[in-house]
Amino acid sequence: MTKIRTRYAPSPTGKMHVGNLRSALYEFLIAKHDNGDFMLRIEDTDQERFVEGATEIIYRTLEKTGLKHDEGPDKDGGYGPYVQSERMQTGIYMKYAKELIEKGEAYYCFCDKERLESLKTEVVDGKEIMIYDKHCLSLSKAEVEAKLAEGIPFVIRQNNPMEGTTTFHDELYGDITVNNSELDDMILIKSDGYPTYNFANVVDDHTMNITHVVRGNEYLSSSPKYVRLYEAFGWEVPVYIHLPLITDENHKKLSKRSGHASFEDLIEQGFVTEAIVNYVALLGWSPEDNREIFSLEELIQNFDYHRVSKSPAVFDIVKLRWMNGEYLKAMDADTFYEMAEPYLKATISKPYDLKKIANMVKTRIEVFPDIAEHVDFFEELPEYDVAMYTHKKMKTNTETSLEVLKDVLTILETQEDYSNDGLYQTLVKYVEEKGCKNGYVMWPIRTAVSGKQMTPAGATEIMEVLGKEESLKRIRKGIELLENV
Repeated sequence: MTKIRTRYAPSPTGKMHVGNLRSALYEFLIAKHDNGDFMLRIEDTDQERFVEGATEIIYRTLEKTGLKHDEGPDKDGGYGPYVQSERMQTGIYMKYAKELIEKGEAYYCFCDKERLESLKTEVVDGKEIMIYDKHCLSLSKAEVEAKLAEGIPFVIRQNNPMEGTTTFHDELYGDITVNNSELDDMILIKSDGYPTYNFANVVDDHTMNITHVVRGNEYLSSSPKYVRLYEAFGWEVPVYIHLPLITDENHKKLSKRSGHASFEDLIEQGFVTEAIVNYVALLGWSPEDNREIFSLEELIQNFDYHRVSKSPAVFDIVKLRWMNGEYLKAMDADTFYEMAEPYLKATISKPYDLKKIANMVKTRIEVFPDIAEHVDFFEELPEYDVAMYTHKKMKTNTETSLEVLKDVLTILETQEDYSNDGLYQTLVKYVEEKGCKNGYVMWPIRTAVSGKQMTPAGATEIMEVLGKEESLKRIRKGIELLENV
C-alpha cells in the first residue's frame, strides 16, 4: 500500500476559522490513523489577502491543538519548499503551465480588461462569473511569440473541452459527472506571474505525493477542473473527501459575526483546547457508538472518514459549552487553578484563598468567564431581597430565618475554629438541639453570607473562605435586613 500522505494547506489570511481547523484535524486523523504523514504547506500566493502575523497563528494553533506536522516549512521532509511563494521562485508553476501549453491543454491569453468586461457572465453558486470565449486559443504560435516579445501582459488559461463530460469520485458523494460545457477556462498563471490557488494546489499536491485531499464541499464545483489538470498531466488523482458546510444555529454559514467562528475566538471566550478539538471532530463525523468525549489519541484510533456526513453540521455553542464543562470537571485541581486564576483575580481583590474558591466552582462552570457570576459575592456582599430567606422546601421564612441568625450569631461570635469542618460540627450541634433539619439553619446562613440564591458551595465552606470577621459582619447585616421587614 502507498503510504498515506495528507496536507493542511492554509492561506495566511487571519485567524483560523473553525472550518479550517476541522480540515486540518481530519487530515491529521486520516494520516495518523494509518501511520501516515501529515504535512503543513503555506499557500501565500494570494498576496492581496495576506495578513501579517497570520502564519504565526497557524503554527501556534497547530502546536496548541496537538496537530503536529511531520514536515513543513520548519521540518524539511524532502519535498520543500513548503511555502508557495518560495516554491514559485523555483519556477515550478510556470514550468508545468508551459508543459500544458505544449500539450494543448492550456494557452496564453492576452485579452485586456476592457475586452474581458465585454464578455457575457453567468451566475454560478450565487456568484456572477465571466465566461471566457477562448478568443486567444486561436492565436498562432508566431502571434503568441510576437506578443510575448512585445511584453504584452498575459495570463495562462486551462483549455477545457466544450463537449462531453468529466467524472470525478468523492469518497462521500460518490461519482459526480458534469458537462464540459460548464467548465470555464480557468486561469492557471495570473498576470503577475503567480499561480492561482487552484493550479498551485494541483501541482503541489502531486509533487509532494499527497494521497488524500480534505476540503470543504464548496470546492466540489471546482473539482472537475482539478481532475482535468491531473488527467492532462497524466497524474494519479488523489482521494477526495469534501466536507459538509458548518452552519450556525439558524442554518446560515458560520461567519465571523457569530463571535465563535475561529479557534482564537473560542480560546478568548474561555474554552479549553481539548474540548474545542473534540467538538470540532464531531462537526460532520460520528463514531459507531454514541460516545462524545474523545482525547486526540482516541480520535486517531476511532476516526473513519467514511463516517463523515454529507449533511451540514450545526455549530451548537450550547453543546460546546456542555462539553467544555465536562473537560473542566475532569481536569486535575492544579491545572484548573492555573487556568482559572486570572478570572478569579479579575473578580476578587481581597486576600482570600483563591484555590479553595477555584475548587468550589470547578464542577459548576462551563467556561472560565462563568467564574465571575459564581464568586463575585466574595468580593462584596450584593444588595439582595429578603424574600430569598423564604424557602418552602427548607421550611424557612423571614421570621424563622431571623431567629436562626440571631441564635447562630451568638454561637459563632465565640467560635474560634473557622474551618469548614469546625463550623459544620458547631452548626449541626445547634440543629440537633433545635430538633430541625439542616436546611432550616444552613439556608438562612448561606443567604446572609452570600446574598445569592445560588452559590458554588455551602454556608460553612463560604464562611471558611470569608473568615470570622467578614462572616459575622454579613450575618449581622442579614439580621438588620430581616428586622426591618
